[in-house]
Amino acid sequence: MLRIARLYIALVLVFLYLPIVVMAAMGFNASPLYALPFEFSTRWYQDLAGNDRLIEAGWNSIWLAVLTSVLATVFGTLAALALWRRSFRGRNLLRILLLPPIAIPWLITGTAMLVFFFWTGIGRGLHAMLIGHVALAIPYVVLVVGTGLQTMRADLEEAAMSLGSTPVHAFFRVTLPLLLPSIVGAALFAFAVSLDQFVISYFLSVPGMTTLPVEIYSAIRKGFTPEINAISTILLVASMIIILGFARFARPGGLGDSR
Repeated sequence: MLRIARLYIALVLVFLYLPIVVMAAMGFNASPLYALPFEFSTRWYQDLAGNDRLIEAGWNSIWLAVLTSVLATVFGTLAALALWRRSFRGRNLLRILLLPPIAIPWLITGTAMLVFFFWTGIGRGLHAMLIGHVALAIPYVVLVVGTGLQTMRADLEEAAMSLGSTPVHAFFRVTLPLLLPSIVGAALFAFAVSLDQFVISYFLSVPGMTTLPVEIYSAIRKGFTPEINAISTILLVASMIIILGFARFARPGGLGDSR
């Protein structure tokens, strides 16, 4: 039975990672049509260096994801502290209302945001995409940080205050360090949600100012080029480095614990 379980897990991992490996490998194939046998070449990375439109879209995605991660983490963490550490009327209802934005199809959310932003005068562009990405990422942050708060002893902060610490000092010296792995994990989650977001970016972008997923979609409609494999591989490696660094130093849930 154990062997069957291991085989099942191995097959799932192969199913998940094999397409990514093929994509990265074909970024180094000299043929633009993925012809075999494989011939190693860095041609597509050299062409990518001269593709200003694709590089600009990549930078837009990165900066948008960074800003989304910072803003969503700040607002989401504050909301999680209020929802899990304070008692007030309607708290359970607010917790329930965090789930629909995650469950509602992004196509409907994107349409609603487009109509609302035009109605309020916000319009379209990077600023509108930032608002949309932050709004979508906050529920994930609240849930991740809230889970961390549930697993943390609340009386530790009270014990610090009973020993003479102020509430602010107790929060920054006791609660925040214990909650930091959850906060970092939530920030990475928000970064990934923003970087991968296509529908909201597609609805709220303007010509000449798009994100990488939108630019890739447009490029595929015109004719696929392995330059897309190249820039996707670069972003994939960068994301993996960030996640592995978090797992190594933050040790969420005991990851990396050598004991």
